[in-house]
Amino acid sequence: MSFITTTDGTKIFYKDWGSGQPVVFSHGWPLNADVWDEQMKLVADAGFRAIAHDRRGHGRSDQPWTGNDMDTYADDLAQLVQTLDLTDAIHVGHSTGGGEVARYIGRHGSSRVAKAVLLGAVPPIMVKTDANPDGLPIDVFDGIRAGVLADRSQFFKDLAEPFYGFNRPDAARSQGMVDSFQAWGMQCGLKGAYDCIKQFSETDFTADLERIDVPTLVAHGEDDQIVPYTDAALKTAEIVKDATLKIYAGGSHGLQGEYRKAFEADLLAFIKG
Repeated sequence: MSFITTTDGTKIFYKDWGSGQPVVFSHGWPLNADVWDEQMKLVADAGFRAIAHDRRGHGRSDQPWTGNDMDTYADDLAQLVQTLDLTDAIHVGHSTGGGEVARYIGRHGSSRVAKAVLLGAVPPIMVKTDANPDGLPIDVFDGIRAGVLADRSQFFKDLAEPFYGFNRPDAARSQGMVDSFQAWGMQCGLKGAYDCIKQFSETDFTADLERIDVPTLVAHGEDDQIVPYTDAALKTAEIVKDATLKIYAGGSHGLQGEYRKAFEADLLAFIKG
């Protein structure tokens, strides 16, 4: 397996498929790079170099006690980009990974970035505040913390249902996808999983979005039960200067079914365009 070592000694796992212009994938919580396998193969088959890493605390990367914060996640991504000497890269981030991409550009600039894709992403900010009255109450995220501490295996299994929209009437439910979600979640260390909840819910990415100066695809499922699109994608698309907005009717938070097919077609068209 392939790893880089960050300046604080944390080993970050990554996978690197194909050749050509790099497409770098950042995953959501509490998952890892494996969640992107289908899209990685898709873009690698299309002549691109697909790269995805496990965020610190997640998957096969180290599980440090410290550094489980959005600035460090972005710095880890920057070190991966620099170590692999990636240029003209297209960054694709889902959910928490979308925040990571925004913070990476906000902190490190776009000199190595060609385009960005924010899918079901958490920016500008998820939690309800005076400045963000449409956000989710902090009680929602306190409940996630409590669930993770009490029985995270069952919590992740239950979370997979709304994540993929399997709790909707007539949904084509996949037990395999639920099992995979639970397994990926259990690879995330408890400390990293717990710390990351605050990062994806309370981080304000507004200034980062304002610094994005590359073409950006903002894509979101209309029936996203985890990150509501009205307080995320719609506001992000207004802030990012060169944004293309795609809202998928009936789309869930996680890619599955017709929603996955539609996004993949738009992803290929965007990275090729």
